[in-house]
Amino acid sequence: MKYCLLLPALFACCFASAQSADIKASQSLAKRIAPAYAGKIIFEKLKADTANDVFELESRNGKLVIRGNSANSMAVGFNYYLKYTCKTSVSWYAKDSIFLPVKMPLILKPVHVEARCKNRFFLNYCTFGYTMPWWKWKDWERFIDWMALNGVNLPLAITGEEFVWYKVWKKFGLNDQQIRSFFTGPAYLPWHRMANIDKWEGPLPQSWLDNQLELQKLIVKRERELSMKPVLPAFAGHVPEVLKTKYPNAKITSLGEWGSFSKQYQSYFLDPFDSLFIPIQKAFLEEQTKLFGTDHIYGTDPFNEVTPPSWEPDYLASVSKTIYHSMTNVDTAAQWLQMTWIFYYQQKQWTNERIKAFLRAVPQDKMILLDYFCDNTEVWKKTESFYGQPYLWCYLGNFGGNTMMTGNIPEIERRMENTFHNGGKNLWGLGSTLEGFGINPVVYEYVLDKAWSSGPVDTDKWMSDWAARRYGSADSNALKAWNILLHTTYSDNAGLGQSNLTNSRPVLNGFQSWTTNPRISYDNKTLLKAWKLLNSAKGKTTDVYDYDVVNTGKQVLGNYFVQVRNAFTKAYNNKDLKQLDSCGKALIGLISDMDDLLASNKNMLLGDWIETAKSFAVDEKEKDYYENDARRIVTVWGEKGRELTDYANRSIGGLMKDYYGGRWQLFVTAVEKAAAQNTVFDDKALMKKIIDFEENWSDAKNKYPAKPVGNSLSISRKLYAKYAASIEAAQ
Repeated sequence: MKYCLLLPALFACCFASAQSADIKASQSLAKRIAPAYAGKIIFEKLKADTANDVFELESRNGKLVIRGNSANSMAVGFNYYLKYTCKTSVSWYAKDSIFLPVKMPLILKPVHVEARCKNRFFLNYCTFGYTMPWWKWKDWERFIDWMALNGVNLPLAITGEEFVWYKVWKKFGLNDQQIRSFFTGPAYLPWHRMANIDKWEGPLPQSWLDNQLELQKLIVKRERELSMKPVLPAFAGHVPEVLKTKYPNAKITSLGEWGSFSKQYQSYFLDPFDSLFIPIQKAFLEEQTKLFGTDHIYGTDPFNEVTPPSWEPDYLASVSKTIYHSMTNVDTAAQWLQMTWIFYYQQKQWTNERIKAFLRAVPQDKMILLDYFCDNTEVWKKTESFYGQPYLWCYLGNFGGNTMMTGNIPEIERRMENTFHNGGKNLWGLGSTLEGFGINPVVYEYVLDKAWSSGPVDTDKWMSDWAARRYGSADSNALKAWNILLHTTYSDNAGLGQSNLTNSRPVLNGFQSWTTNPRISYDNKTLLKAWKLLNSAKGKTTDVYDYDVVNTGKQVLGNYFVQVRNAFTKAYNNKDLKQLDSCGKALIGLISDMDDLLASNKNMLLGDWIETAKSFAVDEKEKDYYENDARRIVTVWGEKGRELTDYANRSIGGLMKDYYGGRWQLFVTAVEKAAAQNTVFDDKALMKKIIDFEENWSDAKNKYPAKPVGNSLSISRKLYAKYAASIEAAQ
């Protein structure tokens, strides 16, 4: 009987401990984000009456009181106060300062907000290659804070995965060289983890494995402190080819060509029914749990952009059933989180019969689906809401880290609102699966904000609030500028291969390929007005203001580049040598000016990307290795001249002038020479030179500034004055 009496006391003690941990984490967050205010903020644990998260705000005795049912909801409440009372924007960049009113403002009336959905997911496997491969703890610390402030509670957490696999493959008889050669270079690890490529840019240095191990420990610890459940990986069947030498009877087959990589880089798949599968899963999950703990949600994605050994529904069902049971064999509480990109990417092959068989073979509520690309195709609509399995509506919005200003906010609003009403009871939440996130923060904050809405959102009002907090006040010019942006760039659908023509391999007409197709549905002259208004905004000169000025100016000039190229082409067709020379100089000059603008911003620097990569090295050889990895991923991507060239193109200082400008200079010279000699321009001969140029640049070691050069606003105003009349006059 005495044990029964002890139970309520024990429960109360555990609850108090959880309360204390949430409050402590929230206090630490406040100190990091707003140290001057932290002493005047009181955090209190709130017992929610619903299954969803909730927060409350009020001013009491000259202090701000924030109540929430978790550290995560308290963080969202804190951000609500920063956004709407302090008119403050917290960027996802660690380099950006946070500007606050000198005197801490009080809120005028109490606030009560309840989340509309319980789960908010963020990240994509690719983000770890296109944005985050060179991040240190300072970058991760700020980003995790940003996720908490925006309500993310289900982050993908795959840093350090290779250290776990290193330990596992050792247990299965492979040696150091065999294991590290199986891995790709750091920036390419996402595609290795998704079983697309092996060995490219390998062997992976041991120093990298050790560094990422310690980094992941810090990441998951902080995410859990802020009431997040890190989504860790699990084994999906991807194995080293060399494993066949140790287990010759194992059913290991090639997954075939991916991204036009040659055969030596193909990945290999262990049949889930092979006797090795469960022991490997067991070894991996046990080792991972020992190192990083677990929240019982595992990201596992067999057959991503590759063909399964069989398309028979029974086979697909058996695969998913076996993979799931291999998880529960180790962790009885395991839930499988699966991205549904495969159902979109290979939609002809993934018929409803096959999808249903694959999904329903796993027990109800044990497989969680990420409806990956809802800004393009909502798979839930085509699959009876994924046949009852829980799913999250996700906005992708960015491929390759491309730096195009785009994202259809009004359409996102319509789709999310429709999903909340008609998506079924198994709608588990929402999130974002962006491949790179150095661009368009407004769209991603909008998507996450929607999780805390009570119904339809007035997008114009929301954008006005966004503009006010970006610059510290409701400046009329800023409000007008962002209203224009909402109805131009941010009413334009995001898609694959969207970047300015400057970033494309040069051609006389159209665009080079699917990797660079800068389609816009708005008038660039209208966007020019937004740039002018931002240049004239009288709010605080914050870091995010400088970013917005540079980003908008880059987009306007990049859009205009198409018209300058078309004038160059027209001059060539008309055999007007004088005009051809003038347009050629204008093309190269425009690229140079864009580079100057980009190089003035600390978050848009090639030099920083390269130097940060090199900082992971323990010797000069590793410095060269990391630099080559960093250069290739944002330019040629893979093997020489293959189809993924320019997939991860981005407009950043240094790359714009030296790499893209270098290609366009080769083009201008070749076209002008052909015109002068009255011969037909040989684009095939030029392409060979450009491919060689790309490879040489990727292998080079020349330095670029890692710090911004010049004042962003001054350069922006100067370039506006230089180009405005020409843009207005352009047809």
